[in-house]
Amino acid sequence: MRAGDVSVRGASAKDAAACVAVYRPYVEDTAISWEIDVPTVSEMAARITGLRDTHEWLVLEHDDRVVGFAYAQPLKRLPALQWSAETGIYVDAAQHRIGGGVALYTELLRRLAGRGYRRAVAGITQPNEASNAFHRSLGFDDAGLYRRVLWKFGGWHDVAWMQRDLLDDGEPDGAPRPIE
Repeated sequence: MRAGDVSVRGASAKDAAACVAVYRPYVEDTAISWEIDVPTVSEMAARITGLRDTHEWLVLEHDDRVVGFAYAQPLKRLPALQWSAETGIYVDAAQHRIGGGVALYTELLRRLAGRGYRRAVAGITQPNEASNAFHRSLGFDDAGLYRRVLWKFGGWHDVAWMQRDLLDDGEPDGAPRPIE
């Protein structure tokens, strides 16, 4: 797959089963996902629908098949933090390192900035050099490390936090505009 062979679009509840299929190996086989149980299709549909209104949920397609998704959600549900969004991305393992993830995440960040979000934050289970490098390549900087906070598959894992400004360099650091 070349980058030109993929498309990125907004997800809908109809994409839930495909998103679950992409996500399942991350939940069942890795500590990358923080979930223990794979969400049902109806749970995934509710997540997609809920986040599309306030943040974003996008899918990556190749040959008319969903092969990845990225989303943003509230960093915390507190009013003073509403201008920051936590992001996530999951791409089918067969589609790694061929440009689709970059296209997907770039569009997610663009849309978040357009809505008025000022920061994107990503939590990455460690060790995960591929994800660390991916985020750095898209302008994320190290922001901190939660040590031994995630228990999965019989072991403790650290979670590294990275963040990226979504502002243009010329935008003043004054009061934020409302989120759209």
